[in-house]
Amino acid sequence: MKMYDSRSHGPIPPCLAPLLSPVRLAFITGPTGTIRAVDVGWGVVQASIPDLLRLLAVPVFGWAAYRDIETRRVPNRTWLPLAALAVVLLCWDTYAVLSGGAFGRPAGVTPDRLFFIRVAISLGFVAPLAYGFWLIGGFGGADAKAFMLVAVLFPVYPTYYLTSMTLPLEPSRIGVFSLTILSNTVLAGVVYPLGVAAGNLVRRRFSWAMFLGKPVAVERIPEEYGRLLETPDGFTRAGLDLDALRMYLQWRGGSLAELRADPDTYRNPDSLPEEPNPPGDGSFVTDGGEASDARRGSSDPRSDGGVPVEGSADQFGTAGTADPWGAERFLDDIDGSAYGTDPETLREALELLADADEVWVSPGIPFLVPMFVGLVAALAYGDVLYALLSALGFA
Repeated sequence: MKMYDSRSHGPIPPCLAPLLSPVRLAFITGPTGTIRAVDVGWGVVQASIPDLLRLLAVPVFGWAAYRDIETRRVPNRTWLPLAALAVVLLCWDTYAVLSGGAFGRPAGVTPDRLFFIRVAISLGFVAPLAYGFWLIGGFGGADAKAFMLVAVLFPVYPTYYLTSMTLPLEPSRIGVFSLTILSNTVLAGVVYPLGVAAGNLVRRRFSWAMFLGKPVAVERIPEEYGRLLETPDGFTRAGLDLDALRMYLQWRGGSLAELRADPDTYRNPDSLPEEPNPPGDGSFVTDGGEASDARRGSSDPRSDGGVPVEGSADQFGTAGTADPWGAERFLDDIDGSAYGTDPETLREALELLADADEVWVSPGIPFLVPMFVGLVAALAYGDVLYALLSALGFA
């Protein structure tokens, strides 16, 4: 093999190669001139060009994980450049395999049949699996998009040659890299409830919900993400999604503090606005900007918020009869679903929040965080689950 400097396009004497600038990009080529690997800097990392470009996923997933923690919202535009890159790289690798290693992946490392089987598993199993979890509510939209992207971007194992090792360290026998990322993600996600329980234990919060959530002061509920773990009757795993609560409060033009100050008025469906506000999506911002659920002031009596105008028509029944809190009308009025909320769940949550000072909330797992951890672990180590099963004698 010969090493070529990308600036001069001429051969580099072996004795001078270590002295060249670290910004040098050099290509290691085979006898026919086809690219076999890329040497960045002083030869610290060598990999095929497609595999090097796949590393762009790491900062993107890191940023998405941060956004998931802060806002539980990841813009769709986050995934578009990576999706385009994934398609290009998959076509690039496919051409490389069909042409005997040209343009990147070395010939013979991944036999043709295994390459296409692994791609078929990634595209035909992992991607539909992510979509199926989204359909049944197991994944959020961003989670599903991210995993479908992983299925296209990482169908087979990448290879990175360092000075003294080759990454990933522990590849799986199946060789489907998206499955490795998935299994690593599941393992990282398992750690979350253990961390929640440990935090509650240190703070002496003993409850059946200590593995699932944390107690939160009711006045802080509008600034929390997650799901209530309580109703007036006790523990529940299917409590109100707090995004749905913010949508409801925005829709009727009031705040949780106002509702708690005068629950009888808010419980009366006559207090519903004649022309409700757009409910938004239940998100809020943490950077000082205006949230999508920004509310108008509601101290003056009006017909668009929480205080009924004197002499207003009895359009929606009376308190204690049809539709307390206006829950049914809210869900009928909005476009789409309020995160799977039904009228009874919303009413139970409002009754609880109107009276309690502190409630248990499951913050939920911001799934892009364990996905980011799983991706980094897969690139650096490989299949953690396979290694654990091998150590236990099960693989």
